[in-house]
Amino acid sequence: MRRFRTILGFELRGYFTNKVFVAVTVVLVVAIAAVLFFPRASALVTDIFGDDAADGTEEGDESEEINRDELPLMLVSAPDDIESTVIDSFSSAFLNYNVKPADTDDVDAIKKSVSDGDAECAFVLGSMTSYTYYSTTNSLFDSNTMVADETLRSLAMVSEMMSAGISPEEAGSILATVIESETVTLGASGDGDLSGGVDFISSLIYTYIMVYALYIVILVYGQMVATSVATEKSSRAMELLVTSTDPVSMMFGKVFAACIAGLTQIAAVFGTALVCFAVNEPWWGDNMVVRSIFDMPLSLLLYMLLFFLLGFLVFAFMFGAIGSTVSKLEELNTASMPVVLIFVVGLMVVVFGMSSGNIDSTVMRVFSYIPFTSPMAMFTRIAMGSVPAYEIAISVAILSVSVFIIGYVSAKIYRIGVLLYGTPPKPSAIIKALRRA
Repeated sequence: MRRFRTILGFELRGYFTNKVFVAVTVVLVVAIAAVLFFPRASALVTDIFGDDAADGTEEGDESEEINRDELPLMLVSAPDDIESTVIDSFSSAFLNYNVKPADTDDVDAIKKSVSDGDAECAFVLGSMTSYTYYSTTNSLFDSNTMVADETLRSLAMVSEMMSAGISPEEAGSILATVIESETVTLGASGDGDLSGGVDFISSLIYTYIMVYALYIVILVYGQMVATSVATEKSSRAMELLVTSTDPVSMMFGKVFAACIAGLTQIAAVFGTALVCFAVNEPWWGDNMVVRSIFDMPLSLLLYMLLFFLLGFLVFAFMFGAIGSTVSKLEELNTASMPVVLIFVVGLMVVVFGMSSGNIDSTVMRVFSYIPFTSPMAMFTRIAMGSVPAYEIAISVAILSVSVFIIGYVSAKIYRIGVLLYGTPPKPSAIIKALRRA
């Protein structure tokens, strides 16, 4: 245990005195603070220059009214009894156009105006529910017909309501009815609310944060562990060190040091975000996306930390073992490719599951018990669905046991690998050496 503490302390000092590590942490903290203080700073600027800003707004409104004629021209031809109503509605709906009634009912003349470029487009209405749209472009991004459909549909509904004796005010009130909805994800017990009544969007945000944070940290710190081991191997002093020190202590010390360094960096970034948001919460108003991130239920946060920690340890041990088998740093990327591919496959399956909404598919269930993919798959199912408590317990148990098994095997590979130079050993040679060990 004393050797483990010695190695752990030595590796931690290496991380916390590394200028790149400190600089990246400071930059991330400053960037997060700047983003979360932005609404407050904007409000302060508005208070200081409020009068000028107000004057500018008024002038902008006047210029908008004046420049209305400079917008692209849209011609509208409709029967006389509905023409004024359609023109007014289209003017409100198409804010990027200068909507004008056509000077003639001749369709050929209207088509010629569009073809010659005098007008960008034109609508020729036969009635409130039928029209022909003329344009010189056929772009997929032309949404004019969709806007026109909605506008005319509303006008037709109002007309029908008025024919039935409903006043225009009542008809407008009916059309303006707002539907309120709430989506609640039930928790693992099936009758509780694991995530505290978290809606689907919030759950999706939490899941993406955890999955991609795990992806980035594993790739960055896993490669750092592998690089550290491969660098030390280039020194022949490692031969004396590895023969006089318990390899399990060395491997666990290196991996746990990387884990603590990563968690410290993440805690600094997210802790800064939490404090800055608490200070500036009134200035964020009703921004539901930002608020949902900081309103994560405690139970979901604990699950995130648990799977994050166990998942990191599994891959960090594997990276450490791989780093001990290479003789040159140039070989490290190629040697670590299988581990990266395993993680990427798990990531893609989870992302596709989230995108499709089918988070309880057979593949996701199977991946919830495989140690290399369960940190992402099981957390996704917990955050976005309902998972029985026993399934979570089984997944955590398998993952915890796998951490120690993979760590122990990685330590044995580490002891053998750092003493092998020249051509990287084949898997069969490593297996034989493990049996002899």
